[in-house]
Amino acid sequence: MTAPTGQPVDEFLATLPNEDRQGDARRLIALMREVTGEEPAMWGPSIIGFGRYHYRYASGRTGDSALACFSPRKQHIVVYLIGGFEERHASTLARLGPHKTGKGCLYLKRLDDVDLAVLRELVDRSTRVRRGIDRASC
Repeated sequence: MTAPTGQPVDEFLATLPNEDRQGDARRLIALMREVTGEEPAMWGPSIIGFGRYHYRYASGRTGDSALACFSPRKQHIVVYLIGGFEERHASTLARLGPHKTGKGCLYLKRLDDVDLAVLRELVDRSTRVRRGIDRASC
């Protein structure tokens, strides 16, 4: 990711396929706003992000990304977390409810199916690492 696009978040939410996905997106916006203390912004055509952090890989590559972000896709809600979270936070994920994971991604079908307190904990841990408050191994 590079920077927010300027597209209004509400305009994007209106394009979502159904009211359930829109409702889930609004609930995630509230959760991430609370965790980050930042307002939502569109990062690309379908990612809603909060805040900004600068990263540098071991290769020297650098960039900017959102502190916390998600994408309400047709099949899943994708929550973007720090890389390797599935190994580092296996016991937390076990309490979450039905989900799938991928490289730095958490895939959820519906927010009603998961424990929102656990999801909040995962988003908070990831945000703290990105802010440099905690280490990735927390």
